[in-house]
Amino acid sequence: MIKILKLQKAVLVIILGVIGLIIYKIMEANKIESGIYVLKVSGGLFLVGALWFLYPIFFAKKVNDKEVQLDPEKHDDAEGAVSSKQP
Repeated sequence: MIKILKLQKAVLVIILGVIGLIIYKIMEANKIESGIYVLKVSGGLFLVGALWFLYPIFFAKKVNDKEVQLDPEKHDDAEGAVSSKQP
């Protein structure tokens, strides 16, 4: 499902944010003052990842009042194949 929606990059950005938090906690335990910059970068990565997860919602194609296509290119091809078989 994640592959279909093209959200692999968003997942990677969130994972990098978690790694950044871990690095910050290690730097905080060792009393390294520049760790705050790692925390800021980590927060930025979380924000970017969250916005990237919203990408399919913003650019979804509306089918009717109750349905939307999250992957319009894939569904249009399948729809065209079905309609060409019927007279």
